[in-house]
Amino acid sequence: MELIGSQYVEQRNGGYYVAGVRISLDSIVYAYKRGETPQQILEDFPLLDKLSRVYGAIAFNLDNQQMVEEYLTEQQRLFDEAANRPENRDLWATIRDRARARGHQSEFLDKLDAWLDESNKAA
Repeated sequence: MELIGSQYVEQRNGGYYVAGVRISLDSIVYAYKRGETPQQILEDFPLLDKLSRVYGAIAFNLDNQQMVEEYLTEQQRLFDEAANRPENRDLWATIRDRARARGHQSEFLDKLDAWLDESNKAA
């Protein structure tokens, strides 16, 4: 997967990130798809520091939609594969508990709750 150069998005460690920070392109794209405004995304991810980084990541997504969708699909497949390994159950429970303790609510955490409940029944 070859990337067109961008001052706002970089490829590292097998993924795409907002340049200069540890915020994944995935996070920005999913927030944008949920209907969050660039200002809301900046509030959700204060490490982005500048609204121009949010707009740059969104522009990169819009300019490279097919590539980004293929990347997100592959990332979801890899995530599902890892998430469904029984040996990762305790890790996912810890992640969920920490996120809930910080007051986070999301569809992902709800799905994680359901998966953990189901996997605990099967164990």
